[in-house]
Amino acid sequence: MATILRTWSYQYPWLYDTISALAAIAVGGSDRLHRLAWQDLSLPRTAVVLDLCCGHGIVTQALTEAFDQVTGLDASPQAIARARERVPQATYVQAFAEKMPFADATFDLVHTSMALHEMTAAQLNAILAETWRILKPGGWFALIDFHRPQVPLLWPGMALFFWLFETETAWQLLQTDLAAQLRLQGFTVEGQTYHLGRSLQVLHGRKPSTND
Repeated sequence: MATILRTWSYQYPWLYDTISALAAIAVGGSDRLHRLAWQDLSLPRTAVVLDLCCGHGIVTQALTEAFDQVTGLDASPQAIARARERVPQATYVQAFAEKMPFADATFDLVHTSMALHEMTAAQLNAILAETWRILKPGGWFALIDFHRPQVPLLWPGMALFFWLFETETAWQLLQTDLAAQLRLQGFTVEGQTYHLGRSLQVLHGRKPSTND
């Protein structure tokens, strides 16, 4: 279930940005949150990067500060328009993450931030398969999303946030072992860290190279 606040957060950029900024305080601020999933990966500035489900381009902006070739993909034309206005130096593609219009082995890094909890199980499986397809051998899939909190005091706040802004797919993600899903797709999980009482998870999946 979600309230009208979910709709408004997509319609009004100021509300979306405010919610993001408030959520980021808990992990050390917006800049840290936007870099948390990918900052520890050893990739050159020339790496070809996809910001998957880029939304309004908040993380896309951080990625363009670290990499020269960044593409943002989102299914929403409104989101793409706002991202292009915010970060004109990136390239943008409007498409569904389940069927991306890219050639095989295109990217060195695919990044996604707080998007997989929006997907059904079938969509999630399709996205992981597509991510595998478009990554180069040796490429990285870096993601950050919700996780079941380990600290009981965090459950009421998460439940309230889900009720206000999320749908049942967010609850489903809490029951999903994303690391296991990545391994089933063929990724090696090179990193798995938790933040904010384990209510957030960061995963690094690597597509094996021919030399592995």
